[in-house]
Amino acid sequence: MAAIVIDGKAVAAKVKEDAKARAAGLREGGIIPCLAVLLVGEDPASLSYVSAKEQALAEAGMASKDIRLPREITEEELIARIAGFNADPAIHGILVQLPLPGHIREDAVIAAIDPAKDVDGFHPVSAGNLLLGRPGFIPCTPAGVVFLLRELGIPTAGAHAVVVGRSNIVGRPLANLLTRRDINATVTICHTGTVDLARHVREADILIAAAGKPALITAEMVREGAAVIDVGVNRVADPQAKKGYRLRGDVDFGPVAEKAAYITPVPGGVGPLTIAMLLQNVVDACRRQTSVCP
Repeated sequence: MAAIVIDGKAVAAKVKEDAKARAAGLREGGIIPCLAVLLVGEDPASLSYVSAKEQALAEAGMASKDIRLPREITEEELIARIAGFNADPAIHGILVQLPLPGHIREDAVIAAIDPAKDVDGFHPVSAGNLLLGRPGFIPCTPAGVVFLLRELGIPTAGAHAVVVGRSNIVGRPLANLLTRRDINATVTICHTGTVDLARHVREADILIAAAGKPALITAEMVREGAAVIDVGVNRVADPQAKKGYRLRGDVDFGPVAEKAAYITPVPGGVGPLTIAMLLQNVVDACRRQTSVCP
């Protein structure tokens, strides 16, 4: 059995079109959704991610305020910039591109963002709302994974979902999201301290790999007919590639695709959904702040 390879770009296009239509409705009322993006330093990967987000915003008819800051900026100076955006009614969302230089505490910077403008969904208030099942911003990658499952009609109620990875960006929020009553999966979280990882992974109806280790999940670890969602994006050296590297997921794609029912590729799988869900969060933030909706 060969898996259905999920076209994340096609699914993301639907989400982007919906966000674009919602943004157009706001513009008719004289309101332009706007995201402030702060990038510290000149990390090539971060520059690429920021450019992709800003291009998506422009295509959806939204505005972005791009702030490039030197790597040497102090934590206090960065937080002061965020405070200015918190107070600016023309800015509806704030995104600080991670990772930050080592001398800046990411937790302190994230906590400085107004929760009403936390479109990344990383603020402790957003995390608490997710944990308690209350309305609020959901981190974009977990939201994209759940949307993907629903769009493809992959059953989640009563399914055993195994999440490999416990980051605050993907693993933990995704596990919480999957246990919500409207999704209703039974969730196991695996991590670097898990004994016999293969045994746990082999029990998954839905497997989400988000560990950040290339080809960690092999075919022997996946049961026949599982839905495999690969969140990993790892740079692997490849002298023959134009950039000297290629992207590889946490899943050994070819062999696993021979056993799974569904599988996402890297690139072109979950990544496009992450940006698409960011657009939705920016529109939601704008609507709430301008009293277009509660």
